[in-house]
Amino acid sequence: MFLKSIFSKVLVWLVLFSFLIFPFKILAKDFICGVYFTGIGCPHCAKTDPVIFEKLIKNYPNLIIIEYEIYHQKKNILLLQKYCFDYDLKISCGIPLIFFGSQKENILSGDIPILRNIENKIKEKSKIKCALPDQKEKEFEKLDLTLLPGQFKIWRKDRILIRESKNKFIFGWNGKISNLTLSQEKENSKELLLELIETDNISEVVSKINGTLRKNLEVLLSGRKVFFENAIEFEIKKAENVAIKKELSLPKILSLAIADSVNPCALAVLTLILLAILTFNPENKKKVLLAGFSFVLAVFLMYFVYGILIIKFFQLIQALTPIKIYLYKILGIGAIILGILNLKDFIRYKPGGFLTEMPLFLRPKVKKIISGVTSEKGAFFVGLFVTLFLLPCTIGPYVIAGGILSSLEILKTLPWLFLYNLIFVFPMVAITLFVYFGLTKIKNVAEWKDKNIKYLHLIAGLAILAVGIAMVFG
Repeated sequence: MFLKSIFSKVLVWLVLFSFLIFPFKILAKDFICGVYFTGIGCPHCAKTDPVIFEKLIKNYPNLIIIEYEIYHQKKNILLLQKYCFDYDLKISCGIPLIFFGSQKENILSGDIPILRNIENKIKEKSKIKCALPDQKEKEFEKLDLTLLPGQFKIWRKDRILIRESKNKFIFGWNGKISNLTLSQEKENSKELLLELIETDNISEVVSKINGTLRKNLEVLLSGRKVFFENAIEFEIKKAENVAIKKELSLPKILSLAIADSVNPCALAVLTLILLAILTFNPENKKKVLLAGFSFVLAVFLMYFVYGILIIKFFQLIQALTPIKIYLYKILGIGAIILGILNLKDFIRYKPGGFLTEMPLFLRPKVKKIISGVTSEKGAFFVGLFVTLFLLPCTIGPYVIAGGILSSLEILKTLPWLFLYNLIFVFPMVAITLFVYFGLTKIKNVAEWKDKNIKYLHLIAGLAILAVGIAMVFG
């Protein structure tokens, strides 16, 4: 009995001692997370912003607000629309709007409902998960902030974390920073972002950052400003989809480009251009050379632009949804389907195959446009325009390549796009040179294309299918 009493007292003291030694680690898990949509210049937000960011943030240390401003940060408008769609907010999709978790009764829309109910929502529970798109929610401390969508600001107590761009951040806080030295060697990790929000010792965490200190950070709210005495600008090691990046390889891009380059409809359009030029200038081979190169240049330039647009589209989709986790596999499945469609055209050929050839109804229109070409300048402008008609039959491999490249920053994709399109137009350049040097005739090129069209589909199908299988099954 005596031993039991002693044991009980020791246990109680150990529990109390653990609370004294590790108070923050226990309390840090009890965050109330609100996702707040607002706009600088919105009169209704001018009523709610001060209450949230100047009163509640200071009064409730465990309150975290993830703010999305939509008037200055236009990308956040799409994110707002996604939240409204996912959470079925048809009538109440406007700002100010705040989510306390994923339950509909905890979503407050409009200044009056927010002002009346927000403090009660905070008091109701000791912990609230962060509302995410697709009606999902997650504890704040388990979030990967580099994968959080949109241009956000995260507020807690006396601090703010601002995402400037995909990998660039500004952290602002109040308090003295005497003798603060920054890390000059380490790369900043994504875990650092959570530490900055959660910690009670800001100086200690800031000292780990490789960045640039600055003073007097000014943050705009609707109708007023909030100032932070200190700030640091820094970058996080690439917040890219690791799965996609590590699988990005030269053989995949080359295979897709080669498959695209042997596409029958691109070769057919070029032969029509050259034939039109020869009809008007039967003896002038220089015209054929210049017209062929003008057409190829136009196709190269337009496809380069299409490539950038495809990559930006995928990057936008990835920024707004959790699809980036599955994107690589989805693209692989798409490649397998496209490969099978090309193999189907080899086994049982039918003109105008879906996603493999130009649709039959477009062909007379393209032929009519091309028949009027009489000069290299005309070939260039027709080349610019006719790429729109080529898209249905050439876009498949390009979309897959663009999806893979979307894991890179846009500037780093340019050499890849240059290489892809160089390969894509290479057969067209070769045909133009063969005709110019008299190694073949346009009629022979057209006949060869028609005779071997099934085998062109076979080459394309096998190449794309191989890429797809590699992407899906590793």
